[in-house]
Amino acid sequence: MTVTVAALGFPRIGPQRRLKTALEAHWAGRLDAEGLQTEAATLRALAWRRQAHLGVDHVPSNDFSLYDHVLDTAAMVGAVPAAYGWTGGPVDLPLYFAMARGTQGRQACDHGCAHETSATGLPALEMTKWFDTNYHYLAPELSPGQAFALTSTKVVDDFLEAKAQGIFTRPVILGPVTFLKLAKSKDSNPNGDSQPLSLLSSLLPVYAEVLRRLAQAGADWVQIDEPCLALDLTDFERAEIRRAYGALTHAAPRIRILLASYFGTYGDNLATAANLPVDGLHLDLVRAPQDLDAAVALARDSLVLELGVVDGRNVWRADLTAILDRVEPIVAARGPDRVILAPSCSLLHAPLDLAIETDLDPEVSQWLAFAVQKLEELAILAKALNQGRAAVRAELDAAGAAVAWRKTSPRIHDPAVQARAAAVTADDAIRATPFEQRIVLQQTRLNLPPLPTTTIGSFPQTAAVRQTRAAHAKGQLADADYADFLRAETARAVAWQQEIGLDVLVHGEFERNDMVQYFGERLNGFVFTRHAWVQSYGSRCVRPPILYGDVSRPAPMTVEWWAYAQSLTARPMKGMLTGPVTILQWSFVRDDIPRGETCRQIALAVRDEVVDLEAAGAAIIQIDEAALREGLPLRRGDWDAYLAWAVEAFRIAASGVRDETQIHTHMCYSEFNDIIAAIGAMDADVISIETARSKMELLDAFEAYAYPAQIGPGVYDIHAPRSPASGEMLDLLAKAGQRLSPAQLWVNPDCGLKTRKWEEVEPALANMVAAAKAAREQLVGA
Repeated sequence: MTVTVAALGFPRIGPQRRLKTALEAHWAGRLDAEGLQTEAATLRALAWRRQAHLGVDHVPSNDFSLYDHVLDTAAMVGAVPAAYGWTGGPVDLPLYFAMARGTQGRQACDHGCAHETSATGLPALEMTKWFDTNYHYLAPELSPGQAFALTSTKVVDDFLEAKAQGIFTRPVILGPVTFLKLAKSKDSNPNGDSQPLSLLSSLLPVYAEVLRRLAQAGADWVQIDEPCLALDLTDFERAEIRRAYGALTHAAPRIRILLASYFGTYGDNLATAANLPVDGLHLDLVRAPQDLDAAVALARDSLVLELGVVDGRNVWRADLTAILDRVEPIVAARGPDRVILAPSCSLLHAPLDLAIETDLDPEVSQWLAFAVQKLEELAILAKALNQGRAAVRAELDAAGAAVAWRKTSPRIHDPAVQARAAAVTADDAIRATPFEQRIVLQQTRLNLPPLPTTTIGSFPQTAAVRQTRAAHAKGQLADADYADFLRAETARAVAWQQEIGLDVLVHGEFERNDMVQYFGERLNGFVFTRHAWVQSYGSRCVRPPILYGDVSRPAPMTVEWWAYAQSLTARPMKGMLTGPVTILQWSFVRDDIPRGETCRQIALAVRDEVVDLEAAGAAIIQIDEAALREGLPLRRGDWDAYLAWAVEAFRIAASGVRDETQIHTHMCYSEFNDIIAAIGAMDADVISIETARSKMELLDAFEAYAYPAQIGPGVYDIHAPRSPASGEMLDLLAKAGQRLSPAQLWVNPDCGLKTRKWEEVEPALANMVAAAKAAREQLVGA
């Protein structure tokens, strides 16, 4: 009997982002469906073999996805909205990608159905953040009385595929209760029964059939993820969880179920989870170390406890000795066969392998562990528990030395930064006058029409832009030549915006590699990688900066490019910045001081840039806080503390300007209802938000709250490769005008346009300008 090691999930994108390359080749028509599936199978096999080689006993399967695991679950249970024209049968790739990305024009599936009702195609499913991470999932769209059926056997197929390669895996399935809680209900029946959880009885037979098929295929353990157990649940929801797992364990008694929740504490849901008729329970002991003693006290003797002791979401090396001190008594008391070691959550959220970062700062590198290294840490811990610490003494000593050096390194702490942050007063986070007075001065200065048009900031990062940036980074292109190229790209973008009639322009951000990385590279306290990619959604991958120490701004970061772009036009040119919460949230952030303290340091650095932009003449400065809602703690009891420092950080960044300078902000896919008061407290003059996929439903929160400032609800979903017609955008603006005063409205896309192609962007923005002109006539008679 030994302590074993599990991985809840492994990075999907593969070495060198091979999944991204394959997906984009398929979407571009250069790789057929068979070729895509062949590459996917190769990536799965590589991941399985690598994890087995690293000492993982419970290798996951079905954690791989071509786009999103929540979408995979919808495909598994036949949750396909009627608009896609599906009439049953397997969910094929065209239908799958139609739900993921939308469609442009008429396109038929292999089984003959057309997923469009017009020449402009259909939008994708709504996209939002996976709990408090920067991973985006596709929200299932359900209707009252929704029928479910097993329409994809991917979970069984992947298990058999691994088994044929000699690797016995632990299949991973998104749990039925979490699936329903993440779903959207678009309609309601006459009885008002519109809650997705009311569909649980219809859904459970499909899950039961999946478990039966896995048992027939030879699976012994199945991991069912129910991260909703980290949320505030009602008594009814807890009762539904008990009902669900009573039914599932009865349906497939030979299958051992490992129930997994993560990202936070079970809290008042722990008793429910520990008493379910399951065989194992996963604990996230990084986010909720307090759950360990409580779970041990509640767990029956036969319940296997899977201890998530290594951080699956951050990049810092673990203190192995401290973990052993904590875990050894649990193993001694429960026995090694009833303890599994694991990351705190799926390694989907971690970069793949530190070993390939050959030019990373060597001092910082010794403090880090990526997905591969985290599994190595778990193998070391398991060996120490099974054979004694002496068996891994060298490894424990090396880990301890690295952890100790990180705590004491002079690179971590800057007394001047700490003193400045400590000296911030309440006045530093307040604009001089209320919005009602500021907006009059701003309108006089800007002289914009009703429903002014703008974009969120970035324009397409074409192959030429990326290749030129790469050549410059490799020393193959001189600084002056690179600057000339960027000026030419910027000039073309400014001229084109004027040509189509946008009212407020942007410079296009051609010099920026990423909205966080660009700023992190110009701030003290950050280091950067070349290969530490993580999936954000679909083929979209990001390389989060590593924020290891105190943050300051040694020099202006954006003023030169803003000034050049403004010199090309008489129209207002927005200064474009990333806000402190988003820089924090989209970095691998230090874990040795409270996140709020780090955020205040970043806010002061951004404030310096805002003041310099205003001094250079910027009349509009946008400070994007795309991640504000994403960072909200999962438990409501923790919200106030987070929102207090997050809102303060934005206000610190924004409050150093004069009244006539207009401050914009932008937020990504989020549910705003619960935090609308905090958004109001940010005191931005204009907020732009993503609303196209929700058909303006997200504006309900702003209407009910009587939001006082101006709002740019997105009318163009930039995450899908389609160019909506002006009529479609006009309809959205009409819906916005029903919820808000036309005097409040701006017209803009949902988000930045860097991931799109110019052939998509050009007609879409021209249509947007046309829609705004028509809306002015309809809504304000202008």
